[in-house]
Amino acid sequence: MTRASTFASLAISVLTSCLLAALPAKAQQAAPSASNLVLELNGAQPSEKGCRLTFVVTNNLGAELAKAAFEIALFNDAGVVDRLTVLDFNELPAGKTKVARFDLAGTDCTKISRVLINQTTECTGVGIEPDACLSQLKPETKSAIVFGV
Repeated sequence: MTRASTFASLAISVLTSCLLAALPAKAQQAAPSASNLVLELNGAQPSEKGCRLTFVVTNNLGAELAKAAFEIALFNDAGVVDRLTVLDFNELPAGKTKVARFDLAGTDCTKISRVLINQTTECTGVGIEPDACLSQLKPETKSAIVFGV
């Protein structure tokens, strides 16, 4: 290897190292803060009334929600809509995570294959756009039930 090629290889190595070291910092600067409403279907357990759905919701919208409610569709094990119901999460403080449980009378948890967020029935709060609860919704699931919009 000649002296010039050794120098060129060393220069490329140093330049590559500098560029790679700068990438994470640039990525962090460019990443916008997440403004969303995380709604996680955390579980479904049989209850005395039928089926209890447990949700974990985190308000990352940057403002308190005075009221948040969603109409959901429950699909049975054949993939057919079994029922529509409204889940009212009430108030959701900004930056706070909250657990909410809903007992669905006469519903067998083992027969629910999918939960679809059909629409927002209420989304109110100071500085909150009425469509924010749905447009900035980030659905997640920890259960075997398919969950989303």
